[in-house]
Amino acid sequence: MLSDIRPAIVSTVLFTMLLGLVYPLAITGVAQVAFPYQADGSLVRDAKGDVIGSALLAQPFAKDEYLHPRPSAAGGNGYDPTSSGGSNYGPLDPRLAKRIAADAAALRASTGHYAIPDDAITTSGSGLDPDISPDYALLQVDRIARARGATPQAVRSVIEQHIEQPFLGFVGQAHVNVLMTNLALDAAVPKGPSRPA
Repeated sequence: MLSDIRPAIVSTVLFTMLLGLVYPLAITGVAQVAFPYQADGSLVRDAKGDVIGSALLAQPFAKDEYLHPRPSAAGGNGYDPTSSGGSNYGPLDPRLAKRIAADAAALRASTGHYAIPDDAITTSGSGLDPDISPDYALLQVDRIARARGATPQAVRSVIEQHIEQPFLGFVGQAHVNVLMTNLALDAAVPKGPSRPA
């Protein structure tokens, strides 16, 4: 009987060491050498070197001078990376319809635009999507320009420079990274005195 069990024990120990220790360490080492920025979480730092976020995780930007991200249902107040997830409301759930209708009405009132991009009022599956569609980003131009005391053209130019096209031209969709674009707005269009609309 021991001769039958021994190969199973040896195989279990061998594959545990190989696939549970050697392979993960090798992949981590390759990632650290080939892609150190991505392997360390795509962390974004300010001029002092302090981490201010990750290019891969949404943050709750609420001030008028910044691009706003997609709504989030991650955690109690949204944007909680330790509690990633959606609301799990089904498409026919009245609570989802009520929230979307309220968000759309508020956005229409604040922008004056009737057509609202889907990602402006719907959450992503994780609640932490760092990107928004170019349509949603450009919908926010006038609000950002007013808050920064800048021209809409200046704000639009920064946003358009940060539109990332689909990988290889067809994989995925065009998108705008909210954190990176907000940092670019701070650098290129600093907040000044308010101008009349």
